[in-house]
Amino acid sequence: MPSLKKPTQNRLIGALPRKDGRRLLAGCDRVELTVADVLWEPGKRIRYAYLPIETCISQLIPVDGRNSIEVALVGNEGMLGVPLVLGMNVSPLRAVVRSSGAALRISADSFRHQIQLSPPLQRSLNRYIYVLMAQLAQSAACMNFHLLDARLARRLLMAQDRVHSNELGLTHELLAKTLGVRRVGITNAAGLLQKRKLVSYRRGQITVLDRIGLEAASCECYEDANDVYARTLG
Repeated sequence: MPSLKKPTQNRLIGALPRKDGRRLLAGCDRVELTVADVLWEPGKRIRYAYLPIETCISQLIPVDGRNSIEVALVGNEGMLGVPLVLGMNVSPLRAVVRSSGAALRISADSFRHQIQLSPPLQRSLNRYIYVLMAQLAQSAACMNFHLLDARLARRLLMAQDRVHSNELGLTHELLAKTLGVRRVGITNAAGLLQKRKLVSYRRGQITVLDRIGLEAASCECYEDANDVYARTLG
């Protein structure tokens, strides 16, 4: 079970050699992000990269002009800025804050400059992109082959890992949009988890009651994704 204590730094920065980490930090501003803040819009120029400390950011792909589905969830284990690493100035994704908290923000130009200055940073970001690619492929398979209650358990575990709390501010409507299903499907799946006393739900707040039980209820994709991260980034 992950520590529920709020983290004090971003893990990607913490893994860098001290000199590289300090240089990157010198180019960053610490900012407080708020739930529902929109950090990126699809097709719009990227002004900043973000390295979460306490906050959690959802990346979504628009579908049919009205809906969107979550493709990545970023907390202090990662960063928001992959297009910049790849030499792009825009993103196809929308980035929305899901949990209020602190993050490090760095301008796009400064971030690219830091990558040029620091081979260790470049290697770390390349590994992180590999992890994201593996997670995206796994999520696509998960959506097609695993039951909704198992997928929901996985998404709740991912959220808990990133917000470091048993209390998750997630409505059924938001989870339905996140997982690309109808709201009634989330209501039924959450009801199954609640009946097993793994979670409780009230007024847009989901509380994790039994972390170990929730892991058992999740599909194997949750553990596999964590294994890929551990093998690649430590």
